[in-house]
Amino acid sequence: MVPFSVLDLSNIPQSGTAADALHRSRELAQLAERLNYHRFWLAEHHNMPGIASAATSLAIAHVAAGTAKIRVGAGGIMLPNHAPLVIAEQFGTLESLYPGRIDLGLGRAPGTDQPTARALRRGGSNAADTFPQDVQELQAYFRPAVPGQAVQAVPGAGLAVPIWLLGSSLFGAQLAAALGLPFAFASHFAPDHLEQALEIYRRDFRPSPALARPYAMAAIGVVAADTDAAAARLATSLQQSFVLLRRGHPGPLPPPVDSMDGLWSPVEKAGVEHAFREAVIGSPSTVKRGLAAFLQRTQVNELMVTAAIHDMGARLRSFELVARIRDEL
Repeated sequence: MVPFSVLDLSNIPQSGTAADALHRSRELAQLAERLNYHRFWLAEHHNMPGIASAATSLAIAHVAAGTAKIRVGAGGIMLPNHAPLVIAEQFGTLESLYPGRIDLGLGRAPGTDQPTARALRRGGSNAADTFPQDVQELQAYFRPAVPGQAVQAVPGAGLAVPIWLLGSSLFGAQLAAALGLPFAFASHFAPDHLEQALEIYRRDFRPSPALARPYAMAAIGVVAADTDAAAARLATSLQQSFVLLRRGHPGPLPPPVDSMDGLWSPVEKAGVEHAFREAVIGSPSTVKRGLAAFLQRTQVNELMVTAAIHDMGARLRSFELVARIRDEL
């Protein structure tokens, strides 16, 4: 059985707060643990009024403290925003507190707009250009310290924190293959290069001390409800949010609407349908067919599901239905 995992953006609902969103993330992780999801990841975004997980390592600690066995991690840390030593210390601390449960997924994008990226990086250089070297530096900090080593991650040195590379293009697949690391593709919002990226990763993979053979995961949006119509209505929250983001007005996650007519232009509708074309939305029977087809087509080793649903009860219900479907596949 292909393991299922959860990606959470800690969405702030309209009329809610960041505290509400972080507590909802923890509640969702607790449910995911009970339902035997394999891992629970949070993502780094900045200057986003609708996302509460900017301080990603702190959000991970909050979730890990409220669970007992599920793996918890970053999907991902946007490494160009940080010095590798800082991330090694943060995740070394997490691994020390929650041993054997922490994952570190790394991305090359800023996770924000350009002015905010400059505010984060201060120096003004394009840190994404040194991403491969920064990944290798970070790997080195997790190795056991050697005599005379001038700079050590404390905690961090000698701790086996699994590093993943994330991607929405071919670059991440190529680098993950070259370094022999597990790879996760962001097909939940950028599906264009999914199949080509998986092909490149598997073809060019070089075994490493971290991983003997390729291990690929893909993320997709999944919204499940009792009927197709009910699920389609729940999905309008994300559709509204995406349209507002593309207009330059990001905000909290809106409640669902009966129809998107009048809320988007034909061009915006086409953009939403393109970005989320891998999403599986519907009743249990519809979702089961969609997930089975996606797994058959991609042959991924693991599936990560995400769902931006405004109502917490409906959100929990969606993940319950997906877990039931997983067990039937």
